[in-house]
Amino acid sequence: MNALSGRRPEILVRTEHGLALAARVWRLPSPTLAISSAPLGGGLGLRQWILNVQVPPDYDCDEPQNHLGKLAAEAGLAGPGAGMMTAVDVRTASTVSWEGIDVDATVGVRAPQWAAAAEPGAVTRPAVGTINMVIALPERLSDAALVNAVSTATEAKTQALWDAGIGGTGTATDALCILCPPDGTAHPYGGPRSTWGARLARAVHRAVLAGFPPPAVA
Repeated sequence: MNALSGRRPEILVRTEHGLALAARVWRLPSPTLAISSAPLGGGLGLRQWILNVQVPPDYDCDEPQNHLGKLAAEAGLAGPGAGMMTAVDVRTASTVSWEGIDVDATVGVRAPQWAAAAEPGAVTRPAVGTINMVIALPERLSDAALVNAVSTATEAKTQALWDAGIGGTGTATDALCILCPPDGTAHPYGGPRSTWGARLARAVHRAVLAGFPPPAVA
């Protein structure tokens, strides 16, 4: 069983700048191995909680990790964890349980971008429009396989964008956190043709594709 199986996140609502903003909070039952690109608690190591918070569409902060740390403390979260943010109302998350893997995705594509832009031009602060993913696997992956799993999840996300007709590989602020047990025999591979990588790819593709808003009816 993975760290998210059967566990719904808590939904916390706060008021900032006159807006009701939500957060998804997972208090993990035991320290869980994670690899993450989150602004707070990113990297590789044991994590005890995950936080995905909504911020205003015009959010502008030079140190989001400090803001996330404050919100984590207000939620009573202690110990090492991972925190990410998005302008999407996180109460509308897309959740998929598939072949032993759980994916919780908040899908925002207000500012899709191609990773290899032809002419990057001047460096500007990206618009807040983010795809955040929290993914849990039921079996241990090696450190190298976890790195590979990040690539696999990103490829599956990009495939979902393509299938939805979105012109881009993602947004400039996408983040993810992949969880697995810290113990047990470690699977050496996490690529899309490996046992757990293939399942992860299918689950992520389904979750991201389901997270897009339905097309407007003329």
